[in-house]
Amino acid sequence: MEIKINSIENGHIVVIEGEIDSSSAPDVTETIIPLATEKSNIILDMTKVEYMSSAGLRTLLSIHRQAVAKEAKLTLVGLSEDIKDTMAVTGFLNFFIVSDSVENALA
Repeated sequence: MEIKINSIENGHIVVIEGEIDSSSAPDVTETIIPLATEKSNIILDMTKVEYMSSAGLRTLLSIHRQAVAKEAKLTLVGLSEDIKDTMAVTGFLNFFIVSDSVENALA
């Protein structure tokens, strides 16, 4: 798994590539939670995430909670149909702003 962070005005675009599972989820958490600062904008580009386990879902929920606590905006971009379906069935999708592209998320 690889995480790339690009700074934008008032926030960050975080590109995640690979699988988010029990071995990589702690790295995702440690990398992204510090980016949730007061009223910041965090865009998680997950276009290249092929698989996400329940540990990945918990990680996204932790990031969401931190963002809400800091009044930050968190947007998920490029969710695969499998991940989107899993998040919908578990009710997790309701917590997030979802966009098809980074450009739409920035608008």
